[in-house]
Parts: sequence; structure tokens; C-alpha cells
Amino acid sequence: MQAVLSSDYSFAQFRFLERLLLVHGRWSYLRMCKFLRYFFYKNFTFTFVHFWYAFFCGFSAQTVYDEWFITLYNLVYTALPVLGMSLFDQDVNDTWSFQHPNLYVPGQLNQYFSKTAFFKCALHSVYSSVVLFFIPYAAMYDTVRDDGRDIADYQSFALLAQTCLVITVCIQLCLDMSYWTAVNQFFVWGSLAMYFVVTFSMYSNGTHINFPASFPFIGTARNSLNQPNVWLTILLTSILCVLPVVAYRFLLIQLRPTINDKVGTLTNHTGFCS
Repeated sequence: MQAVLSSDYSFAQFRFLERLLLVHGRWSYLRMCKFLRYFFYKNFTFTFVHFWYAFFCGFSAQTVYDEWFITLYNLVYTALPVLGMSLFDQDVNDTWSFQHPNLYVPGQLNQYFSKTAFFKCALHSVYSSVVLFFIPYAAMYDTVRDDGRDIADYQSFALLAQTCLVITVCIQLCLDMSYWTAVNQFFVWGSLAMYFVVTFSMYSNGTHINFPASFPFIGTARNSLNQPNVWLTILLTSILCVLPVVAYRFLLIQLRPTINDKVGTLTNHTGFCS
């Protein structure tokens, strides 16, 4: 009794240990590893874009993004989706976890998160940051609006780059998530909707909102996001960021499938929801 009172949690019978390890323990470890990989990816990508921008701003203290975006990026735009994945994600259901105890082995071998996995995550972030900076930069260079007015300015480029970043990291989260719930759907699409609501509210013409006199992004959303070439750039950038990931995972499943891939394929073929 004293041991139970001093422990963080306890179970009444020893037979409950099997479900604790093979189901909930494995799910918890898998979610934590996915959370860490995605957390590093989204923040490394966010930061590396500033590194490439430094070559064009004379290594000054100027940031690529708007200050409000930097403040809200981890607090509002990308916080809830990764939280939903770390709480609800599961690769296979509990029934198949019992029937295939070998699913526990990759966790023992540190295949979900290790130095190699961290290095791959860093390389993925470097590639994504290169695409997220140079594609919008090339698209905005000496660009004009449909009416002939200039659109190639720092504010429009910053808005385009941060929009591509938010959409790309959300797509990457969708690719990493194996189990969708209503809560995950709400978190992902709600975060994207919140970004555009804040963008069109704060970066509008400012007639109905009292902004500080020094706020430099007033009118940027109306000036840039109503142009078809801007949305085409967002689409192209997002595709180029996720296409290598999709191709790599497809080839990996075909050539070197893991025990999770084999069980997941078997689960889908037999009618269970993985």
C-alpha cells in the first residue's frame, strides 16, 4: 500500500501490464517521437529562412517575417495541430497491437527518434527553408500587379514567405499523422483559418482597426493576396516542399517496409481503421 501511495500510477493486476506496454505505452512513445521530430522541423525551417535572408540584408538584424507573425507562430498557428497529434495519434488500433507484439521492437531499437532521425529532420528543414525562401523571392523579384502597380516590396515578400511556411508545416503534419479525429481536423483547419483571419484583419487597409503608426504591413494583404501569381507561388512552394517527402516515403515503403507499414497495410486490407 505504501508503494502504491508513493508511485505515480499503479495497476491492480499484473495482467494489465501487457496492455499498458503494448498499447498505451507504445502509442505514447510513438506520439512523443513524432511530436519531437515535427517540433524540430517546424522551428528549424522557421529559423533557417532567416539564415538565407541574411545574405540579402547584409546580415543585419532585420527579420524575414512580421513581428506579429513571429509572436503568433508557435503560440497560435502551429501549437494546436502538433498538440492534437501528440494526444490522439496511433498507427494501428489496440486489437492489432495485441496481435502483433513485434510493433514494440522499433521503440526498443530507437528507430522512431535517434541521432540519425534528428539529422534527417535537420536536413529536411534545410531543404524546406531553401524552397520557402528562394521560390517566393524569385517569384516576387521585379513583379507587378495586374494593374501595373508595384508588388515587389519587402512587406509583400514577407507575407508570401510566411503564408507558404504555415501551409507547408500544416501539410507536413497531415503527412505525419496516422489517425485522424474530429479534434485533429478542428486543430489543423482551425489553425489555418486563424492565420488567414489574423492576416486579413491586421494586414488590411486599417480603416476599422486602430494600428500603431509604426506598423508597416497595413494594406499588404490586399496588395498581394488578391493576385493569382501569388497563390500560384504558394501552391508551387508547398508542392516542392512536400513532394520529396512523399516520394521518399513511397519508395521506402515499397523497398524497405517496416513492421508498422506491414501491419498497417494488413489492417487496411482487412477492414480495420488504422
